[in-house]
Formats: sequence, structure tokens, C-alpha cells
Amino acid sequence: MEFTINQRPVDMLEKIVSAAPKIVGIGVYIWNVALVEELVGLIRVVLPDSVVVLGGPEVSYEWEGQRLQSKVHFVVQGEGEAAFRGLCEQILADNMPQEQVIAGGVPPMKDLAFPYRLYSDEDIGDRVIYVEASRGCPYKCQFCLSSLDKRVRNVPLDPFLAELDTLLARGARDFKFIDRTFNLSLPFSLTILEFFKARMTQGLSLHFEMVPERLPEELLTALAAFPPGVVQLEVGVQTFDPQVAKRISRPMQIEKVCINLLALHERTQVHMHVDLIVGLPGEDVESFGRGFDRLQALGPHEIQVGILKRLKGTPIRQYTGAFALAYSPNPPFEVMQTAAIDFAAMTQMKRFARFWDLVVNNGQFPSSSALIWRESDSVFDAFQAFTVWVYQRLGRTSPISLLKLADCLLDYLVEERGFAVEEAGPVLAADLVRTPGRRLPKRLQVFEKPNRKAAYQAAKHTTKLARQRRHLE
Repeated sequence: MEFTINQRPVDMLEKIVSAAPKIVGIGVYIWNVALVEELVGLIRVVLPDSVVVLGGPEVSYEWEGQRLQSKVHFVVQGEGEAAFRGLCEQILADNMPQEQVIAGGVPPMKDLAFPYRLYSDEDIGDRVIYVEASRGCPYKCQFCLSSLDKRVRNVPLDPFLAELDTLLARGARDFKFIDRTFNLSLPFSLTILEFFKARMTQGLSLHFEMVPERLPEELLTALAAFPPGVVQLEVGVQTFDPQVAKRISRPMQIEKVCINLLALHERTQVHMHVDLIVGLPGEDVESFGRGFDRLQALGPHEIQVGILKRLKGTPIRQYTGAFALAYSPNPPFEVMQTAAIDFAAMTQMKRFARFWDLVVNNGQFPSSSALIWRESDSVFDAFQAFTVWVYQRLGRTSPISLLKLADCLLDYLVEERGFAVEEAGPVLAADLVRTPGRRLPKRLQVFEKPNRKAAYQAAKHTTKLARQRRHLE
């Protein structure tokens, strides 16, 4: 029996024990290493006769020496569908393999059964439906595990779309494609988009990952045909420094990237979530800031500022010495300092990422957050100053309530940016009252307009995702 960890280990253990499985399979990812270690220890105590099998990216590379190595019976490395089944058949036939590590192999996509019929009605009603139309990635980004599998393999489209049709008929509406490069094959991408366009319904949400260089006119036109909030695009830019991009095997046509992002902003209604990474080898804060400003000017709804992670097996490790990359030994293995960004500056960048997410990406303060950098030469520098100020004020990056954040934002705009309360207050109040039933802080209630409900109703649209909806209102 196979379980995926999504609860406290002791709660998951209760489910496992009630099933009394002969075999327990657990997927290990960067975010759940500590939970898996705890769960495996509990399983070995309560179910000493069960066979524990691990799989997933965190145990598929650099397995030797991991703490889990002595606590489990087997580990399946790589793609596990066929290998895990074969291992289970051997175990159940009392033919236990001698080797602990089982190679997953690369089974043809046409030979794999689709798992989507296993979604329960509860899954479909309450959760994102993760779907997979392809595996592999032709790019070699050295921080990414997908760089290790350069063979791109697509699923057979007709049976795949039939599965999606069944999910839609059962009420599924929120689909997240986990393909690393959705826009790699134009015919393939267009077929999937046309499938959903023909089945447009209230609440439909589609998430795709794409590379920004590949945006032919046909794809742009297909994306433009969707209403606001339906399509979410996660776009991996990572850096605007050409030397850094080349170093990490992510060479880009930067001007083309900018043209395509601007076209998405101006000609479609997709929700754009664009990634930048702090701590890449050779990039300093100033270079990152210039890239951030360039990206902000292109109009993405969200800029996801990520911190470089040292994922097991990724080629980025080759730069550890030359660029003094020092990583945390604990998940998620984020870089703590580099030759170009010392520890204090990296810590400040992590705060920048956190507050940018809370204040800007979250969509709660669309108009008032822009006052932070109004008439400033650099959005990055202006928001960096706000980050320093708000951290000094609060002494933490979480937990921070929305109203506490609003209170800090008003103080900053008045005390540091020189806005009058009568100018900043109405803007901040208007941002907050977009959520029905929200009570404003007392100092902002004087700026509340009586027609707030009518204004909110006029802004409704198709998406049910709160974060995207706030950006589109």
C-alpha cells in the first residue's frame, strides 16, 4: 500500500496501521524529508514486519550516507511506476531482492496507466488536480532536477484528453500541469488549449509552466482567447544577467524574452507568475536588482523571488568552490551566502522575498503597494528600503496579520515616503475593502466609502482562485 505524506506523521501512522500493509511506499521530496524520517521511525516500531520502500527525487540522487539509508528496506530511484510494481510483486512472492537500490528506468509513456480515475469526489471538489502531459526537459538549467532528463516524452494525447474529459464531467475545475516546458511543442500545446477552450465553464483554472523565448503568434492567439483568470503561466526567467545565465546553462535571448512577456501582458488576460532566483553563481544584489526592475516593468502579476537551492543530483554543485556557495544542510537546502552575496545580504534578500510576496504578490495591496516606489528610479531599491524598515518595526517576517501589515504600510508611506494620511489612507482603504465583510482598522474607517459592496460585485470574474482574483479586480 502506498501513502503520500500530507498530515502529521502520527496521524498518517494511524491510517497506515489500520490498513496493515505488507508494503509501505513513501514519496520523498525536499519539503518532507524530516516528516519522512519521523514517519519511517514510527512505522519500524509499530509495524516491524512491513517492508518500507522510498521513492522520489530526494532519494534518487546522492543516496549514500543519507540518514534514511539504514532505516528502510528499499529505495526506487527515478521513475517508479514499473519498478515499484515489479518490486512489490517480488516481495509478495517472498523473493526479496538483495540490492537495496532499485533502478526506476524510463518506461514508455504509452505503457503507463493514467491515475486520474483514482481521484475521489473529495479530491475533485476541494483540491488542485495535478496532471502530466509530458516528462523531461530539453534545457540544462543547472539548479533544476529536470536538467538530468533531457528526453521529452509526451503522453498519447487522445486517451489523455479522454481522461481530462471524465474529470471535467465529474466536476474538476482546477488543473495544474506539472510539465516542465508546456510550450515546447506548438501542436501539442495548441491541442490541449483548444480542448479546454471548447469546454469553458465557470471556475475553470489552468496552470502551465513555460519558457519565455517560445511564444509563436499561434500560441499567443490561443492564450488570448481565454477569459481573465482562467490561465496561469509560471514563467522561468531566473536571471537577466547574460553571463550568469550562460554559466548555469540557461542562455537566453533576453530581448526576445522581454518582447514575449510584454506581449503576454498587453495582448492576453493570463495571470503571469515569473520566477527570479537569488544566489546564482556570480550574481550580486545589484545585478539581481537591475533584473528585477527590468522584469517589473514588463507587467507580471507576480514576481516569485526564490532563493537558490542545492537539490540533490543537480549540476549546480560544480560551482560550490569557485563561487563560495554555502548551503544550509537542512531542507530546503537554500544557499546562505556566496562570494558575491554575504550572509547578511542574503538574509536581507530572503526578507525581501517574503515581504514582496506578502505585500505585492498576494494582491491585497495593488494600489497602495505601488506608492512604495512611486517616483523612484528603482522598484527594487524602494521596496528593499521598505523591507528593512518593516523588519526593524516588527522584528519578524511571520506570522503577520493582514491588518497589521496594512498598519505598517500606512505608517511607512506617511513617515518615510512623505505622503499625507489623507492621500495614502483612501488608497489603502480601497485596497482592503475589496474583500466582502472585512472590517478596516479604526484609523482607516474614515476613508471607507459606502458603496464598497457594489464596487466589489462589479469586479467579479470567472476565476475562483483568490490570489489571482485579487490581481484582476
